[in-house]
Amino acid sequence: MSNNNQPWPLKEASALLENLSSGDSEVLFQTGFGPSGLPHIGTFAEVARTTFIRRAFASLSNRPTRLIAFSDDMDGLRKVPLNVPNREAIEPHLGKPLSSIPDPFGTDPSFSAHMNRRLCEFLDSFDFDYSFRSSTDCYRSGQFNEGMQLLLERVDGVLDIILPTLRPASREGWSPFMVVCPSCGRNLSTSVTGYHADRGTVSFCCDGARSGELPGCGAQGESSVLDGHAKVGWKVDWALRWFTFGVDYEMYGKDLIESAQVSGRIVRLLGGRKPSGLFYEMFLDEEGRKISKSIGKGISVDRWQSYAPVESLLAFLYQNPRKAKRLHYDVIPQFTDQYLKQLSDWHWAEPGTTLSPEQQHANLWNPSALYFDSLQQRPRWQAAINYSLVRNLVVCMGKDDPELVEGYLLRYDQRAADQDHREVVAELVRGAIAYDRDWVAEGRTKEAPPPEQAAAFRDLAQALSACQDHQPDAIQSLAFDIARGHQIEPKLLFRSIYRGLIGQDRGPRFGSFMLALGLEQAAETLRELASRAKS
Repeated sequence: MSNNNQPWPLKEASALLENLSSGDSEVLFQTGFGPSGLPHIGTFAEVARTTFIRRAFASLSNRPTRLIAFSDDMDGLRKVPLNVPNREAIEPHLGKPLSSIPDPFGTDPSFSAHMNRRLCEFLDSFDFDYSFRSSTDCYRSGQFNEGMQLLLERVDGVLDIILPTLRPASREGWSPFMVVCPSCGRNLSTSVTGYHADRGTVSFCCDGARSGELPGCGAQGESSVLDGHAKVGWKVDWALRWFTFGVDYEMYGKDLIESAQVSGRIVRLLGGRKPSGLFYEMFLDEEGRKISKSIGKGISVDRWQSYAPVESLLAFLYQNPRKAKRLHYDVIPQFTDQYLKQLSDWHWAEPGTTLSPEQQHANLWNPSALYFDSLQQRPRWQAAINYSLVRNLVVCMGKDDPELVEGYLLRYDQRAADQDHREVVAELVRGAIAYDRDWVAEGRTKEAPPPEQAAAFRDLAQALSACQDHQPDAIQSLAFDIARGHQIEPKLLFRSIYRGLIGQDRGPRFGSFMLALGLEQAAETLRELASRAKS
């Protein structure tokens, strides 16, 4: 297959496969998490996109793979997040590693232990396959010792790489090592004043100079850089992980392009190699302005799930990650319908049969191939029902009774009655009712038709009541015929119908919508609208 036309996860997986050394050793993917706050849609997006590539890789190679979810919990806390309780109890611990700060929620041994637990619960709730790693554990257990000793021995080379990237005012006294002060426990307040590679130590002073904001306790002395007595700063720490774990692939935000380049030079200085990777663009708010990946004014994963299946969020994230995307509630219907279309395009092998090469190729390129770990998790979806239809049915009926709405949909398409379809339909209906309640209902008004169209509304109602051909095209033709019979441009009649039924200028295809609503119910609603037309 042409590499230029491949879906981006397959293209990334193909490039990764080409860059790997030969053999059958495990291929390692990594994502990072900053536990100074709760996991968010940026966390979900990075793990989901990396999982897309990992699953695409599995379609190309039999080599085993693993995904590390790495928590930077040795980082010092610079400020207290606004969304945590007991903020005043955390203030005295600023500058300490997150793993050495009490849990403000009062449920776990430390601040980072709470956030790490929430991260794992968050990822587990979406059935992501990953191995969790804690920075604190890696430093204190000695897993990073080899790399830390090498960094100490080659510190001049590290400085040659890092210092030119810093502002002139920040270069003097800068060091890659951040000693955990044995007196006050902070690692953001210590400065390094000398290196002793032969002893595996550095000289330090807790003077507050590194942060410029947090006061030091004044302690000074010599400290080992091994076994968690010190850590290294961000760009060096990233390289340390790549070196220690042998990471083969990691994605990163556009804001970290320069960091990735610098970390790549440092990992090569250590004798390792920079992993393959892809930078992604940031999310945009509803006005097209860049927002933080931590959500900003966008929408959370939980909120998205209250309106639509989580796989519709995966369909949103499947778009080209190199293009910035609006992350707002109004994209949910589009990507829910896109997800349902992807499901319906899937080719299934019936018992005793195999798929043709063309069908296998189509499945490989179907985005939903990357949403599920196995075929058993994938719904069989063939119904002529989409989210837009369900939403407009909810609006037109003015009901928030899920069973009532589901009943209309099952009468419209009997294929939706089997177990796979019923579960998806129930989720669509529940989400559409919530979506209408939260985002649409308050600003919507259903308008009566202009008086010159009232007779057309009544005739269309009569035609729907008498119609014996329950095919969408036949219903569609009725509306066109009646519009022309009354010398009304069809698009103007349709606009009035949709304004009356759902409070919008446009809606789903008329024939399908009337069948979903029920012809008699639709006829009754049209008659009521005609009666409200002012003469």
